[in-house]
This record gives sequence, structure tokens and C-alpha cells, in this order.
Amino acid sequence: MLTDYQRKVLRILYNYKSGRRRFPTIHELTIKTGKHKADVLVALDILVSANYIHWENKSDTANIVILEGWERESEKPQLSKAPKTIKPNNTDYWTQY
Repeated sequence: MLTDYQRKVLRILYNYKSGRRRFPTIHELTIKTGKHKADVLVALDILVSANYIHWENKSDTANIVILEGWERESEKPQLSKAPKTIKPNNTDYWTQY
């Protein structure tokens, strides 16, 4: 499961590439995420190890290949499904005024 920050970096890569036809530089990623260069590089390494991106030549972000642009369904946190309660209809105010 990706952290919020790793998911953010993945979405920035995906959206930047589709909008500008190139990947952001490391400096641009630091600006967009508000994190330091070391944090960005760690997030990119985790994305590589989790097979979301392929980045063989790490000299430039232009060498990144996106394998999956979204977090996998099986890795998303499951929301707790609480039983639905029936809420009273508040139309009485409008119909019996």
C-alpha cells in the first residue's frame, strides 16, 4: 500500500506527463510536493520497487516509464462498512408549515 506522499508523487508524474508531454524534473517535484530532494528520491525508489514505475537510468526523470498510474485496487485501504441507519425525513418543516 502506498503512503499519501508516494501516491501524490505517482499522480504528479502521471498528470504532468499527460499534460506537458514530459516528466517533471526532481526540482519541479520538490516544488510540487513541498518536500526535499531526498524525500522525492525515496518515494521514486519505492514506486520502482512496487512496480508502479520503471526507472533504469536514474540520471534524469525523463527516463521514467509509468507502469501503473493509479494505486492498485487490492492495495487500497478498505473503508469500514457500518450499517446504514435510517435518517428521518425532514420534509415535515416544509409540508406542515
